[in-house]
Amino acid sequence: MKLTDFLILVCIAFSLYVWSLPDDTGFTRYAFSGYALFHGGYYTLLTGIFAHANSVHLFGNMLFLYMFGHILEDEEGALRTAAVFFTGGILSFILSIPFYPGTSMVGASAAIFSVMAAVLLIRQPGFSFQFISPVGPLALLFFIFNIIAIQRGSIGNVAYISHVIGFIIGLFFGARWNRKWKKSLLYTLILLAVYVVVYIYLVNTI
Repeated sequence: MKLTDFLILVCIAFSLYVWSLPDDTGFTRYAFSGYALFHGGYYTLLTGIFAHANSVHLFGNMLFLYMFGHILEDEEGALRTAAVFFTGGILSFILSIPFYPGTSMVGASAAIFSVMAAVLLIRQPGFSFQFISPVGPLALLFFIFNIIAIQRGSIGNVAYISHVIGFIIGLFFGARWNRKWKKSLLYTLILLAVYVVVYIYLVNTI
């Protein structure tokens, strides 16, 4: 079994367990927060990653973890994938405390954004089916969407700043593992522009 599949199973199993507990005691006990961290709840740095708020939250995260996690694991192996996932998830929680004071956080979103960013930069430049796939542009679009959401002051249950922090952390890993990361990023930006032009053309002609 690949590490990515194992992480997905753990997220599903632990989320189901948390949901089975009465009166939201699962989220009170296992969600990450600055209060929990500073009062000895160090374990919430991990349990907060694996617990999810609801089935939609879980499904969306697992879909992208499956997509990007497998690519990163195939390229860099299980150990490096684990390093990106857990470093991104844990550091994003800690660094988000000043931006979300008193807020309880759950979900693997920030960890997955780290994986997405690493995938964005580790893809070797050059013409190949893997490189021209929409995976890289998709990662960029999600990052841009979160930046726009922050600038607009979007509120709700989505920790957009945590996502951006996770993405930035993932970039460090990707740049470390691919010396040609600048060329990879440039090609991906060009590919994103091509996809946008094609999309606009299709929308205006169909």
